[in-house]
Amino acid sequence: MESALTARDRVGVQDFVLLENYTSEAAFIENLKKRFKENLIYTYIGSVLVSVNPYKELEIYSKQHMERYRGVSFYEAFGNAKTLRNDNSSRFGKYMDVQFDYKGAPVGGHILNYLLEKSRVVHQNHGERNFHIFYQLLEGGEEDLLRRLGLDKNAQNYQYLVKGQCARVSSINDKSDWKNVRKAMSVINFNDDDVEELLSIVASVLHLGNVQFASDEQGNVQVTTENQIKYLARLLSVDSTLLRESLIHKKIIAKGEEFCINYCNEKLQQLFIELTLKSEQDEYESEGIAWEPVQYFNNKIICDLVEEKFKGIISILDEECLRPGDATDMTFLEKLEETVKNHPHFVTHKLGDQKTRKCLGRDEFRLLHYAGEVNYSVVGFLDKNNDLLFRNLKEVMCDSGNPIVHQCFDRSELTDKKRPETAATQFKNSLAKLMEILMSKEPSYVRCIKPNDAKQAARFDEVLIRHQVKYLGLIENVRVRRAGFAYRRKYEFFLQRYKSLCPETWPNWDGRAMDGVAVLVKSLGYKPEEYKMGRTKIFIRFPKTLFATEDALEVRKQSIATFLQSRWRGYHQRQKFLHMKHSAIKIQSWWRGTVDRRKAAKRKWAVSVIRSVLDKSWPVPPPSLREASELLREMCMKNMVWKYCRRISPEWKQQLEQKVVASEIFKDKKDNYPQSVPRLFINTRLGISVSSLSDNLFVIHVKCEDNKQKLFVILESEIVISTTPIRTSRRLLFTNGSLYNRTCLH
Repeated sequence: MESALTARDRVGVQDFVLLENYTSEAAFIENLKKRFKENLIYTYIGSVLVSVNPYKELEIYSKQHMERYRGVSFYEAFGNAKTLRNDNSSRFGKYMDVQFDYKGAPVGGHILNYLLEKSRVVHQNHGERNFHIFYQLLEGGEEDLLRRLGLDKNAQNYQYLVKGQCARVSSINDKSDWKNVRKAMSVINFNDDDVEELLSIVASVLHLGNVQFASDEQGNVQVTTENQIKYLARLLSVDSTLLRESLIHKKIIAKGEEFCINYCNEKLQQLFIELTLKSEQDEYESEGIAWEPVQYFNNKIICDLVEEKFKGIISILDEECLRPGDATDMTFLEKLEETVKNHPHFVTHKLGDQKTRKCLGRDEFRLLHYAGEVNYSVVGFLDKNNDLLFRNLKEVMCDSGNPIVHQCFDRSELTDKKRPETAATQFKNSLAKLMEILMSKEPSYVRCIKPNDAKQAARFDEVLIRHQVKYLGLIENVRVRRAGFAYRRKYEFFLQRYKSLCPETWPNWDGRAMDGVAVLVKSLGYKPEEYKMGRTKIFIRFPKTLFATEDALEVRKQSIATFLQSRWRGYHQRQKFLHMKHSAIKIQSWWRGTVDRRKAAKRKWAVSVIRSVLDKSWPVPPPSLREASELLREMCMKNMVWKYCRRISPEWKQQLEQKVVASEIFKDKKDNYPQSVPRLFINTRLGISVSSLSDNLFVIHVKCEDNKQKLFVILESEIVISTTPIRTSRRLLFTNGSLYNRTCLH
């Protein structure tokens, strides 16, 4: 995280706790926008992950991850639907518990469901669809299957599928999704009979939606679509007469379930704040830092308003549903006004001021949730809360021959005189159990934010995002985390990152990390109110303190880089020199070995040649062959000489001839002559000119490569003059002490 702080003006901060103006919604949104533009979709609030979905690579993500949970596609088919904001919106709460083996692979799990949106089955808003399974079955089901279920492929023929006027959606492939659902059924061990029974129930819902009613002359309700009743009876394996009778005696009104959803969100927010504060307090205590009480909006007051016994909204609603007499939605509202009229988070048209009455209907009440104000219409509250399946319908279903339907209806309920719990109470109890489960865990939170409703990449809708930020209570979460210290890190990490900023800790600190950090922050000039030293961590209160430290590190990096480059160049040059030296030694060693081997081979050859020449041994012949033996011996010697001479090159022959001449001249007359015999004459080294003045008088002029010259006068094979000439001409020789006339010498 720290490495990105130097670019915070461009990419924002990775943790909202480090926002300077952390109470500003505009600053919060602007930070999200910066990171979104840089495709940095993950931002934190302490340990809470906030993700802005970029609408990229979703298909790949889905294939990679959901393939491992095939059963999820089954749940989505029966519990998800297209809404105005999402093509695959979950219409039920769920708690998924997945078990993993020691390698991290999933090996099992179970899912608890909460608050299925049953009203969607019979009604959808414009632009929305029913649950996926209905469209998938019609679009992907085989002809034989649809024929057995009494269905056809045209979704427009079914009343429960056309309310939203969008049975077909270009971004949804129902046929392909149907294949995934069928595979999922196999994965979770549904056999063919199980699948047939389940799909019979699905088809019966579509047929039930097409059942039509009319009144006869006496005003009694009659079913006018007998064909649908026959299909229903066959699919549910029940008696058609009993089914018809149970349908025409009662009517259930289904309304929308937003109050319960917001109540659930309120409880989850309450849990989140409690766990966040508990986590902070536990860390402070473990580090030996005094805990400072945090002022925050405690939404327990709203949760109590909804769930408190005897005087909470749910209790009042249940009381109106259960009391004798003529209870209506409006009497429920009047009872609310009477019981909770003084609550600061509750208001109605009757209790509100003039401004409030203009935007609040007479059949509505308003709750001030942690995320903002919400108006609720009480119309349908009592019917929805009762939401009972009447006894005659239960009796018919208990006699069903469909094993799944039969299992869903317990016959003992028919004799149970106790009134079933209302829908709101059931939800409250199940939510309480969920809270118990979550409190027993160490939860990690992920807050997902949609950037736009059009599902377009790189589009950042500020109005929509601002609404979500407010609804999720993210600003409040930041405020709670910023009530204490904005940043904390282990001493080892902090020292390792910033040690270069202090001469005493750079390049290495040999003592305890805690002591090293103490020396470091003193060198950096931290003020006492800016930080605290815990047992294992340093706590920094203000983001600006961390920013200043990180900026100083960025400057320091430049000098460190220059120093390291210089050291590296020196090291590189030394390494290069050592490498060249090593290479030169190897080459020299190899060359000396080569030269020595050549010399040895040459000496060996010379020895063999000399031995062959000097070896005069010859076998002793019988007396009668002595003459022939001598002739053969002479011939052998001549042959050896001939063979040797043939092998001599012209250059080598010249060397031998020169050696013979030199031997005649210098042998026993020059002290160092024996040492010069092995040395070969080199044509380029000496310039030799020999002048014959008479038969027994010679002048030899020797000129070396270094321009040194020597003059020899030989008379009767003896050197009579040996000197160094200064200058020569055709007639005169100039030496150090004499001038010789060539004619006089002659």
